[in-house]
Amino acid sequence: MSTIRNDHEVARDLAAEAGEQLLRIRARNGFEEPEVLRTLGDRLSHEFLFSALGRLRPSDVVLSEEGADDRTRLGARRVWIIDPLDGTREFAESGRVDWAVHVALWENGTLVAGAVSLPAQGSTVSTADPPWLPEERPSEQRLRITASRSRPPEFVKQLATQLGAELVPMGSAGAKICAVMLGIADIYVHSGGQYEWDSAAPVAVARAAGMHTSRIDGSELTYNNLDPSLPDILVCRPELSSMLLASIRSVADLDSAGPAGPHAAG
Repeated sequence: MSTIRNDHEVARDLAAEAGEQLLRIRARNGFEEPEVLRTLGDRLSHEFLFSALGRLRPSDVVLSEEGADDRTRLGARRVWIIDPLDGTREFAESGRVDWAVHVALWENGTLVAGAVSLPAQGSTVSTADPPWLPEERPSEQRLRITASRSRPPEFVKQLATQLGAELVPMGSAGAKICAVMLGIADIYVHSGGQYEWDSAAPVAVARAAGMHTSRIDGSELTYNNLDPSLPDILVCRPELSSMLLASIRSVADLDSAGPAGPHAAG
């Protein structure tokens, strides 16, 4: 079995196991103290993933949302980029299933493996077995854009209006990108602030599934940078990308004279 294949499996298995642990934490602690639950979930999932990667891939570096930034990663050949609990708000709300665990591997300048566990949905998508992308989407079907359920950016609302698209409210960025891969939505577009760990794993899987992934100006998403901020992203079916990038430019032009363009937080 090749090293690359093993990395796919490591990402998948660790994301799934961390997700199972988070489900047990949820069941054991309940939802009466959401801040305590969020803190506990973040910490214990990080500790599990960091320890497991240290054991399974001792020569690699780890960049985690919940850990200190080890700057040796900048000269490393292989860096695991993890979000131990993506969607902490949803994790701490009873009945919410739109939260995730992200595990991705960056090697020599590109993402080479990744997995997103959706524990409350009972599934894990990974580069070990990427989701199948249907050949066509019904042309008469209204476009669906995944957006924040609590505070969708104004830019995304304007884009939906221009496209006549439906906004599909959802929590975790990983859950949103998985919704596009699984046909629940057609587009994930975000602008207003994210970090590499928010998108590395779902982008790795989306690329393996044949999806378009880019910044909202069409440039490449890059990882393991000095500044891990990665503020905007577009994920969609490849045949929609040119039209969407043009629409995004149009919305950006309309907003450019105002106080809050497409990069405003929201």
